Amino acid sequence: MGRLSGKSAIITGAGSGIGRASAVLFAREGARLVIADKNEAGLKETLGLVEDAKGEVDALVVDAGAEQDVKELVAHAAALYNGLDVMFANAGISGGWTGLLDHTAESFAEILRVNLIGPFLAIKYSAPHMIARKRGSIVCTASVAALRANAGGAPYSASKAGVVSLVQTSANAFIGTGVRVNAICPGLIETGMTKPIFDSARAKGTDGKIGQLNPLLRAGRPEEIAAMALFLASDEASYVNGQAFPVDGGLSSTLPFARPRA
Repeated sequence: MGRLSGKSAIITGAGSGIGRASAVLFAREGARLVIADKNEAGLKETLGLVEDAKGEVDALVVDAGAEQDVKELVAHAAALYNGLDVMFANAGISGGWTGLLDHTAESFAEILRVNLIGPFLAIKYSAPHMIARKRGSIVCTASVAALRANAGGAPYSASKAGVVSLVQTSANAFIGTGVRVNAICPGLIETGMTKPIFDSARAKGTDGKIGQLNPLLRAGRPEEIAAMALFLASDEASYVNGQAFPVDGGLSSTLPFARPRA
């Protein structure tokens, strides 16, 4: 039996990167999935990969920061699978590296809408289904940018710091319900969102420098974040709650400085 056998799960931001890797991994571990993304083409590609993995899956085009979309997504999954066990609120946008003073209130708010209001909506609408069953796992994608400066633009970093706090407060709001809420804080991972960074480095011939600030001296892979999401979604993490886990090659473990290699 797989680690998610018999469990129903929603994954947002499933059209690429971490969400796609998680969808394939969850399917291989027996989850019954509803995958969602705003990018219809990417979502269809992930759907095909999950079906190739013999997964039970449905797909919906969803704006993860729009309340009605999220409400309908959760209702659809719960009706399709007679309940909901796992919510992986993974969808997000970066906002680029626009300077703090160059942002408008509107551009700042849009990043918060997707990255922070989105996870709030995922929690708001999925938790009641889990509380009714006295069990469930909610996983949110935060970022190493939530923990340290200079890993993302100001609104992105602020939104992800908000996700960490949201996870902590939600875990305590659900005291005694059996519902767990945790976050993953990825470091630099090659995904659709970070593709411009990697493409630019390759074009300049500097791609070998990517990830050199962490002790593993490399960037991460979506599959490595998916593995943490799988653990948190599974019963193996039954006593893990209200936590934010960096998966960043050790980047957040130290202050940056020039050091000799061993």
